[in-house]
Amino acid sequence: MSDSYYDTAQICVNGHVINTMATSSPQSNQKHCAECGAQTIIACPDCNSSIRGYYHVPVVYHCRDYNKPSYCHNCGKPYPWTVAILKAAGELADELEKLSAEERQQLKDSFPDLVKNTPKTVVAETRFKKLMKKAGSEAYDGMKSILIDVVSEAVKKSVFGQ
Repeated sequence: MSDSYYDTAQICVNGHVINTMATSSPQSNQKHCAECGAQTIIACPDCNSSIRGYYHVPVVYHCRDYNKPSYCHNCGKPYPWTVAILKAAGELADELEKLSAEERQQLKDSFPDLVKNTPKTVVAETRFKKLMKKAGSEAYDGMKSILIDVVSEAVKKSVFGQ
């Protein structure tokens, strides 16, 4: 039996990570985010499962990078920051005058598949790149700044070259 376990993460509703060890190091917890002032949470608002934080492994004494989850591991619903990011990206898509109304809708429809790793992710990446090329570099830069924190590493490399 393994003694490894996930600690609880504390993250503000806008997605700023406050504490990846909210249970084992509660002295670092905050009621509100120091970056944006938003409320912080330690559990999924839909099912109340703890947000997975730092993964403790006995006899391993290194800190690994923490990638905040976009979706709850228990119920599969998006966390508040994921909802906010998808909404912001959709609002920006509505402002892209170089795209037709149909293309703006296609772009918005591709966002969920850029955040999730599904068989449709490659289709969404291709559509996103094609439409961003047409929309221009300002639109691309705006979308990148909105989406970069919630897309997978593979999507980052494919779409944003990182």
